[in-house]
Amino acid sequence: MRVIILNGNPSPSSFDGSVDSLADGLRGRGCHVDHELLRDRDVKLCIGCWSCWWKTPGLCVHRDAMDDILPRMVGYDLVVWASPLVMGAISYVLKAVQDRFIPLAHPYIELYKGECHHRHRYEFNADVALYTQLGQGDGPDDLALARRFFERFTLNTQTNLRFVATADMNVGEVCDEAVVY
Repeated sequence: MRVIILNGNPSPSSFDGSVDSLADGLRGRGCHVDHELLRDRDVKLCIGCWSCWWKTPGLCVHRDAMDDILPRMVGYDLVVWASPLVMGAISYVLKAVQDRFIPLAHPYIELYKGECHHRHRYEFNADVALYTQLGQGDGPDDLALARRFFERFTLNTQTNLRFVATADMNVGEVCDEAVVY
């Protein structure tokens, strides 16, 4: 199984160690794991120009780290979106990467699970997981909000939400949820 972990932690903290432990646990279960520390990569914000749909289909106008990250993601089985929560939301670093996923979809709409969503550009999209750490003042409602956000994201990418886990959970159990053969 091929996994990419997108660590959107905006500044060094103990969360990075938790993400490293998750990566090690997945490798210990035979997974090929790539780990992107996004704060060290140049990712520009989506400007909503829609060139990736109309002018240069599948290609963003920005030339940055997404030129490397996006094409590799098409071949993975699982994308782990990792971020500490801030007021129930993922970090701005991870959200910037998520917004840049638009080139992976067609502008054309189809009915999916009773709702209108964009068609896949590629034959396969990886399953999604959220690995997070509650921030100061965050609680169960904030985690539920983040879960719901990723449930909606999987509808838009027409994939599955494999797991939502927090850094205080047992890494072995989280890895067991992640690994599906």
